[in-house]
Amino acid sequence: MVNGDALVLDDPVGESLRGHHAHVARRLGRAATYLPGVATFSSVSADADAAEWADLARILGPGELADMFSCPAVPPPGWEPVFSLEGRQMIWPGSGVPEQPRTGTGALVVELGADSVPEMLDLVARTRPGPFWPRTHELGTYLGIRDNGTLVAMAGERLRPPGWTEISVVCTAPEARGQGHAARLVSALVARIVARDERPFLHVAEANTGAIALYERLGFKLRKHVTFQGFRTP
Repeated sequence: MVNGDALVLDDPVGESLRGHHAHVARRLGRAATYLPGVATFSSVSADADAAEWADLARILGPGELADMFSCPAVPPPGWEPVFSLEGRQMIWPGSGVPEQPRTGTGALVVELGADSVPEMLDLVARTRPGPFWPRTHELGTYLGIRDNGTLVAMAGERLRPPGWTEISVVCTAPEARGQGHAARLVSALVARIVARDERPFLHVAEANTGAIALYERLGFKLRKHVTFQGFRTP
């Protein structure tokens, strides 16, 4: 039986920083964020007051990005809006796993470690799947596909609220698209997450209709629509 109370997904960043990712967190009062180089995601309470926002600003420092993910709290005056992006949160509905997609290449899925970070950063820069930093790989398992030794696709685990693991940074190099790499990597991650009695979930930009169609085809279901927001500290 796969565990996972979906209510924790209303605050996936805060739940991760208080739990599974506490070892890579910076905290002050109820405000929290990740260590530099790991992630820019930050968390405050849904009803955060000015003092809690001030705590977060103190952690981050002046003029720094506070990526608030899907936090509904609104910062006080002086916090400069940086971005706002409509998206959706999708969840894996049960304990089964998708059938491993067949590809025409025979390329193997490999686990990526610290020695692969330069290649991972290069692939992210070329494909722009979302934020990925030099230490982001420390948040969970990252898998990749190589073509003649070159990393052409990857995906990995990011946020870890209790009972859940987020699948993220799903990307394929332009020259390797159309070969089923993304489906293969996501399916492999789903199998790993379910095997440890957790449930997979993910986030996707509303405008990325191709990715949404892929995730729906694999079996993911919409949980809720979200707005991703970022602000610069005073």
